[in-house]
Amino acid sequence: MKKIKIAIIGVGNCASSLMQGIHYYKDKNPEDAVGLMHWDIGAHKPSDIEVVAAFDIDKRKVDKDVSEAIFEKPNCTTVFCEDVTDMGVKVSMGKIMDGVAPHMKEYPDDQTFIVSNKKEENIVEVLKQSGTEIALNYLPVGSEEATRFYAECCLDAGVGFINCMPVFIASDREFAKKFEKNGIPIVGDDIKAQIGATITHRILAKLFTDRGVKLDRTYQLNTGGNTDFLNMLSRERLKSKKISKTEAVQSVLDKPLKSENIHIGPSDYVPWQKDNKLCFLRMEGRMFGGVPLNLELRLSVEDSPNSAACVIDAIRCCKLALDRGVSGALTSISAYIMKHPPHQFPDEKAREMVEEFIQGKRER
Repeated sequence: MKKIKIAIIGVGNCASSLMQGIHYYKDKNPEDAVGLMHWDIGAHKPSDIEVVAAFDIDKRKVDKDVSEAIFEKPNCTTVFCEDVTDMGVKVSMGKIMDGVAPHMKEYPDDQTFIVSNKKEENIVEVLKQSGTEIALNYLPVGSEEATRFYAECCLDAGVGFINCMPVFIASDREFAKKFEKNGIPIVGDDIKAQIGATITHRILAKLFTDRGVKLDRTYQLNTGGNTDFLNMLSRERLKSKKISKTEAVQSVLDKPLKSENIHIGPSDYVPWQKDNKLCFLRMEGRMFGGVPLNLELRLSVEDSPNSAACVIDAIRCCKLALDRGVSGALTSISAYIMKHPPHQFPDEKAREMVEEFIQGKRER
């Protein structure tokens, strides 16, 4: 198959897991390809994805080949595939804007960014000259201005956009219209991991509702030790993140909980956890006869591979849209793998919609 040419905006842990995964699965077959939701989508396999451009602001990554940059600090995710061959693609200096929280300067270099003094590249030109078809946004939470800037660059370059973080682009009606008008597909917003805190919380909340249990209150607390959790210590950067995660759970309930009865959001940064994320979830409800029911769950996952499993499907669905001339927000794959899609659907319905889209039975 013809390669799917992608650009990566932010060469962090998530990009590292994705790149490792592309190489990990290249010698696999459907029978032993553990960890994929789809082996092929429109005949495209994971190994058909090719990075042709990348952007970052860390001096340890800028000007290095992507295959080397994904293993540079402060990246700390699990290395499950060391055999990532030289890609012949150097990391370009990106635009900083609000991509770096001021408080991160107070932490050791191996935990945070070391901003390069290189001149910022012309993003649109790099996208055009590299032949990029789809760009992935992996910027840190709270990068509102930077995300909108890169989305506009994709519009100018005629490049599909997959927004993996909680700035509302695909779910913003005006922004989605821009992509549709320009004939470009977009997937977003805010990646919902393969088996992560949000998808688990959604499934359990739906279980309560389906089985007639009245959910009275719930919380979800998360800790981690990667740069994402360090970045999120700045609470003012969390507004859209909290909205995204909370709405993802509220949307599966028959009647949303009052704000005082639901708390979902990052809790704290624990450096030695590195890319391991711990989720502490509690649900309090009433069952038959009004008898109390409490559920507590502890989930431990490696954060970045967890998201890469979904992104690898998003890329191939976005490529299908490009091949079919479908533009604007892709409803099905966004609902299935994003916390804040343009339209929320129950997870089983979203999965069905994705299968219909892949088979050509559904436009988007």
